Amino acid sequence: MLVPFLIMLREGIEAALIVGIVASYLKQTGRGEWMPAVWVGVLLAVALSLFVGAALQLVSAQFPQKAQEFFEAIVGLIAVIVLSSMVFWMRKAARSIKSELHTHIDEALAHTSGQATALIAMVFFAVAREGLESVFFLLAIFQQSPSSEAPLGAVLGILVSIALGYGIYFGGVRMNLRRFFFWTGLFILVVAAGILAGTLRHFHEAGVWNSLQTVVIDLSEILPVSSPLGTILSGMFGYQDMPTLGEVIVYFSFLAISLYFFLRPYVSAAANAPATKPSN
Repeated sequence: MLVPFLIMLREGIEAALIVGIVASYLKQTGRGEWMPAVWVGVLLAVALSLFVGAALQLVSAQFPQKAQEFFEAIVGLIAVIVLSSMVFWMRKAARSIKSELHTHIDEALAHTSGQATALIAMVFFAVAREGLESVFFLLAIFQQSPSSEAPLGAVLGILVSIALGYGIYFGGVRMNLRRFFFWTGLFILVVAAGILAGTLRHFHEAGVWNSLQTVVIDLSEILPVSSPLGTILSGMFGYQDMPTLGEVIVYFSFLAISLYFFLRPYVSAAANAPATKPSN
């Protein structure tokens, strides 16, 4: 429950920040009459995300066992790619997202016709990215932890993010967003490592991957995955009581590489650019 809650909280706050920046800029520049177009873009993005999620779930239910394992492996792989790119994108874009959105709004409303369509498209693509990221993540998590608590955690995360987004927009809630995105980014990378190890397991069960299947350690007597704590660890971090060599290698390799790039100091392109000599 905690994993889908935190991920949906983060995704929801990202989407809320985008909508909040757009709404604030329209209000500050005296263009508040365009807000209905913003909400149309948001609703279309939500509808697309729900449709894609439902379609993928329905399609996967029709597959035979091995095909379903392969499908779950592909979904898990996409989820890892999407989650990782989301973490690194926000780390890079957080410093300039406000100015970029302002520029896109000005460009959308600069034309003499089609302003509403351009504004709807801008908001739609920005919010749909967050929604589709959430879809693939939730599918991977629901496959890893099929209990009813996972959907409940996702719904609670969305509701809390909406409330926080509303409070941030109207100035009643103060959050250190930089710290929030840092710690949730770390958490997401650990979760993604577990999903990636589970993806390798699904590929093996689908008959696609059969190498490195030696069991590294047997914890089934100490901490079985079916125990309450084992279930929690499995749902949060992809814990297995009998991990294979391939799963251990994939897990720690991904974690080492991703954490190295995430924790190293960020240097912008502007900082790397050579200084120009002043003209005489």
